[in-house]
Amino acid sequence: MSKKELHPKDYRFVVFSDESAKFSFLTRSTAKSEETIKWTDGNEYPLVKIQISSASHPFFTGEEKIIDTEGRVDRFKARAARAAALKDQLGSKARKAEKEAKRKAEKEENK
Repeated sequence: MSKKELHPKDYRFVVFSDESAKFSFLTRSTAKSEETIKWTDGNEYPLVKIQISSASHPFFTGEEKIIDTEGRVDRFKARAARAAALKDQLGSKARKAEKEAKRKAEKEENK
């Protein structure tokens, strides 16, 4: 009981390009693309840009690399820095308020 027309029929050669590692490879795929690229054999093939491949993935390279395409890491670091600055600022305000309260208490005792 297999379904007819289950698998795609439009396989063709496509170039996948990992922009971060400057690595490209030619394979058969059904991936759609508007861009094309001239390959080393002189033929022109559809181009699909990818962010991670075996040339850039930490599992295959053994290196830890942060790939931040949307600025999420930078936003997180900035938010953490603002939180630390606010914590320090509030801490110094609290210490200043404590000192002021001690001074007032000492003045009241001396009267």
